Amino acid sequence: MSNGQMMNLDIQCAELGRKLADIPNMEEKILNAALTVLEEQGPYAMFLYLRARHSNVAKHINSDSLKFLQAVLNNKLNGVNGGVLEAVKRLAEDPDDLLFARDLLRMALSYARYHLKAKSGGSS
Repeated sequence: MSNGQMMNLDIQCAELGRKLADIPNMEEKILNAALTVLEEQGPYAMFLYLRARHSNVAKHINSDSLKFLQAVLNNKLNGVNGGVLEAVKRLAEDPDDLLFARDLLRMALSYARYHLKAKSGGSS
């Protein structure tokens, strides 16, 4: 952000979560599975899993997540043109950046579950 303003990362994660919940054909089980893979194997594995198992939503998740990571970690991802997997590879050069990205994605996916539940009236 410009003018020395600090970015509220919680709100940014919530906004990404809303976008993910609004993806056509998004289901809570997809978000749960993505969270599990993210926790157990990390961001790169999560994006690969989504591409392999949930291709109908993976493109949107990857695109929205990449835009989010670029906005939050802009100087770390300068020159990344190969998509979200290339961005994660770049972040993996610094373990702190990779762990930070994982934590942000975890928050965003959790918010996506809440947004999805709210859209369905609380039932799942």
